[in-house]
Amino acid sequence: MTPSRSLGQNFLFDQNLALWIVSRLAIEPGDHVVEIGPGLGSLTELLVDQARAAGVVALTLIEKDGRLVGHLRGRFAGPDVEVVHGDAVQFDTRRLLGRGRLKIVGNLPYYVSTPIIDRFADPLLAPARLVFTLQRELAERLNARPRTKEYGAMTVCLGRRWAVQYLRTLPAGVFHPAPKIASAVVMLKPRADVPACDDALFERLVRGGFSERRKQLRKNLERVEPGHDWRERLRSLDLPETVRAEELDLSQWTRLAQAIDPTFAQHGTELFDVVDEKDGAIATLPRDEVHARDLRHRAIHVMLFNRAGEIFLQKRSIWKDRNPSQWDSATAGHVDAGETYEQAARRELMEEIGAEVGALTPVCKLGCGSETGWEFLQIYRAEHEGPFRFAAQEVEGGLFFRVEQVVAWLARRPEDFTPIFRMAFPRVLASLG
Repeated sequence: MTPSRSLGQNFLFDQNLALWIVSRLAIEPGDHVVEIGPGLGSLTELLVDQARAAGVVALTLIEKDGRLVGHLRGRFAGPDVEVVHGDAVQFDTRRLLGRGRLKIVGNLPYYVSTPIIDRFADPLLAPARLVFTLQRELAERLNARPRTKEYGAMTVCLGRRWAVQYLRTLPAGVFHPAPKIASAVVMLKPRADVPACDDALFERLVRGGFSERRKQLRKNLERVEPGHDWRERLRSLDLPETVRAEELDLSQWTRLAQAIDPTFAQHGTELFDVVDEKDGAIATLPRDEVHARDLRHRAIHVMLFNRAGEIFLQKRSIWKDRNPSQWDSATAGHVDAGETYEQAARRELMEEIGAEVGALTPVCKLGCGSETGWEFLQIYRAEHEGPFRFAAQEVEGGLFFRVEQVVAWLARRPEDFTPIFRMAFPRVLASLG
């Protein structure tokens, strides 16, 4: 076949190099391997062999070129391989969840590399690693250092969550047709120690700060984020008021966002009603003391469904003190002192995801014990269509899922969900009839 220029196709044909790229994924049992743009299958052949040898049960191939889809299905057919005919930029990434630890690889068309990286380097997907072949200029930007011309907003925004490694430069001769620009391989791995701050605010500051590189940072931020004394903000971080965006490293950008919105501490001074074995209030104490002494208290979970019958799940923030990064009900939280269960449910819905609901239907009440964290838990269900507004310190984000996908996901990987969700979800399904 003739490679499509409109699709940016440059097929890798060096098998030694293909083997080296695949080895960077470090495929292990329990992985779900995703290849973006498999083309003629030079990487795919090795991926399938290594994945099957490692006992990996899921491979997903996303190919936009309809001419190649039948070839890929015929060549790599099997119950463990799904070939998707579609555009990776528009791909519904919900389909990838629940089938194992994600590892993503691809020889990306240069003209859509950036939106593909944005889509798949997503905290909701949380891949264990991504290995991409990119235009060398973009690879250098992703791995750039402050005070260089390559260093920019994408460097900082991606670098907040991901450690980017520039692995190697590729000669044009390993592709057909040979591209006119140099290529490189990069690997992205999740950072283990992401400082707490509002990601949306962080990105807004960074992109605004770099919007006009030759201008002083203070002047750019006064335009995109008014209402602050930026001279004083910069001085508080020991930065001159004449500093430009390219001079701040990742930690300084993070501190700047934290100074604007210092709301990310766990609220250990919240007051809870301590209750007896019959759920009667007997005392009022601060949250931290209640948890430290394993005293009985109260909490709620609310599961939301839309008109299509899909269930909304939130992914808990990486900064939560309990069950970080696990999937959970639409909202979950404690009952504050003096509140009823329903009042707490409505407050938590508004605080965590910005949602008001009509009827809250009680489903069941879970008894208090070590398996529930010494909480009496009232479980509700309700209806909502979205959209939602997430509290960044509480929620990573969320998505609607088909119920059958969640059932299968829970059966395959219960560790992806909070313990209370695992207990409550079957009861809520039973209540739906």
